[in-house]
Formats: sequence, structure tokens, C-alpha cells
Amino acid sequence: MSLSLDRLGRYNPEKVQENRLTDLGPRHYWEYFPPVIKENYGKWAYHEVLEPGVLVHVSETGDKVFTVRCGAARFMTVQHVREICAVADKHCDGYVRFTTRNNIEFLVDSLEKVEALKADLNSRKFVSGSFKFPIGGTGAGVTNIVHTQGYIHCHTPATDASSMVKSVADELFDYFTGMTLPAKVRVSMACCLNMCGAVHCSDIALLGYHRKPPIIDHEVISKVCEIPLAITACPVGAISPDKTADGKKTVKVKGERCMFCGNCYTMCQALPLSDKEGDGVTILAGGKISNRISEPKFSKVVVPWLPNEFPRFPQVVENVKKIIEAYAGNANKYERLGDWAERIGWEKFFEKTGLEFTEHLIDDYRLAYDTWRTSTQFKYTDAAWALSRAAGDID
Repeated sequence: MSLSLDRLGRYNPEKVQENRLTDLGPRHYWEYFPPVIKENYGKWAYHEVLEPGVLVHVSETGDKVFTVRCGAARFMTVQHVREICAVADKHCDGYVRFTTRNNIEFLVDSLEKVEALKADLNSRKFVSGSFKFPIGGTGAGVTNIVHTQGYIHCHTPATDASSMVKSVADELFDYFTGMTLPAKVRVSMACCLNMCGAVHCSDIALLGYHRKPPIIDHEVISKVCEIPLAITACPVGAISPDKTADGKKTVKVKGERCMFCGNCYTMCQALPLSDKEGDGVTILAGGKISNRISEPKFSKVVVPWLPNEFPRFPQVVENVKKIIEAYAGNANKYERLGDWAERIGWEKFFEKTGLEFTEHLIDDYRLAYDTWRTSTQFKYTDAAWALSRAAGDID
């Protein structure tokens, strides 16, 4: 059935099929491919990274398409989107695409157009002097940081997304615009344990973390909530029915069982979870989705909790930079961060990065029996040797 180009007439209840629209929903992706992509669809032989932020895909026919990748924010103003469209109209015949990591990719068919496009992008800056369209995020560098909604749109965050990601990205900017790391490093950020940012498989993950169970508003809970729904919403069975001293229906929470996910608050506004003192940030490291060199792996907790320090999060930024610099200075080429940590041992990972190790780290979570390292092998660190020498009275 062909696509209609415009709306023809109005709905006629006596002839329900008359002038029926057939293109509801998104249009077919084929309409938005650049001509060079359409002509070589399914024929691409290989691709190369020519320089940070610039890729070339080569077809079996000899045709080439060049991609200039720019970092972008997750939340954009209409004005910014219009400027993206203006750049695409000027250099790319109107074609532009977005990646899943919030990058903008401008596609052209010659190197001459690449240079003109790069010059234009580098000339566009905000009033503060920062680049509107920083070029990078390819190869052995830090890719654009993906993040969740934060305080702007979500009701369960333990921290803010946009300000933290901006602060971390500012510090890692040279790693984004360059390719000086041993391998790619994916940094992700989620505002709470529900992890709609999928940070559980990232090289470095920033996770907003609630440390206190929900507060119960006993006075209104029976008026504004369906109590059975609030109880069943808890994935760990921490909520059970209860009554107040004067006989009103309410709930109680087993604090030792609660995992602070916020599902109960999603179902019942009388169970707020946010807390100024209890909310903070956890840092995880070593995860990946790639199957190269080693199997995919989950991120592991390396910093259990840091306070929310709005708006620049200095402690979070400092710890992320420690991990990046230790990895950059010690890992082998092509070795992802988790592969490096497992090769040298997580004991030495903490020594190299300067992070403090406690019993709450690595795999300390409920039902982690399958992932705990249970062998007797231990890779000694300087601190471990010092302890052994002291215990054995060895100089």
C-alpha cells in the first residue's frame, strides 16, 4: 500500500475506508538514507577511523562515505536542533543521524567536504567558549557519556544526571577528542538502581544510589494509594501491610531487605525515597558488552558511595580520572578496562588507581554466589606484602 503524501478529506462514518491514512507512525528508514548509502546498501566492505571523530566506510563498488562524529547533549533546545539541521543542509544535503550514545553523525561523500564540515563545526561555540559540536568519540578514546533522565524528567533519581555528566566530560575532554587510550572506554551514568542507562556493562559507570528505605506518610497513604499495589510493586518483598495506632491502613518496610529501587514510590506517592543525606553516587568499573578478547562482563563496584556535591561533583570527577589515568598508563594495547583489571588482579587495580578497598566492593551484593571469586589465588600488592612481612617479622 503506497504512502499518502498529505491528508485527503475528512473521516466519513458512512464510508470508513474512504481516504484512509496509511502512513501512521514513523516513515520507512529507506527514505532518509543518503544516495550513496542507498546505492551501496549491503555492499560495504570495511571501515577505518581516519582521525578522531572521522570515519570512512568503503564499498565493494569503490564508493566511500565519510562520517564526522560530534558529541552532543541528551537534552537539546529547539534552537540547537535547528542549528544541527542547518549544518546538515549546508554540508550534507540535509542528511544527519544520531547514535545511541547521543552523538551526531554528519555524512558526506568526499574528503573535501569533510574538511569544510570540520572547519564549520569547530567554529561554532557557545557564549562560554565551549564547542557546540566537539569532534571525537571514535577509536581508542572515551566515547560520549550516555545518561538517564535525572531530576528533569524522572521521579526516582538519587542524583542529577546532566550536571554530573557535564562535569566528568569536561575533565575527560582530551580523551574524547583524541585516541590515546589502549582501547575504547565507554562511560555511562544512571540516576538510580533501575538503571535505564544500562550502566551495568560499562567500562566506567556512575550510579545514583539511595541509602535509606522509603519514608511512609501514614496519614495519607490509604487515601492516595492502592496499598496492595504498593506491596506487590516491591521486587524483594520488603513491604507488608500494617495499621497505625488509630487503626488506619498503612504499610511497613523491612529496612534490611529494601534495595532502594523506588518501585514503591512509582506506584504510591506516599512512599518517597529521596533523601538529602542518604542519596549519593556509586562508581563501577570493568564492564563491557563486547565479546572480543574475553566474554562480556558486568561492571563491579569500586567506589561504594560519594556524596552529591552539586553542581560539579568534584569527588566523582577525581575518582573517574584516577581510574582513566591508571588504565591509560598500565594497560596493554586493545585491552579493555575490565580485561586489564582481571589480568593484573583486582587487588592491584585498587593499588594502581589509588582507590580505597573495603569489604563492600567488587561482588558484594545479595545472591552473588555465582560471581564471587572463590579460588585461593591471590595477586599480592605492596600493601599485602607489607602486611605479610609485618606478621612474619621479616625485614
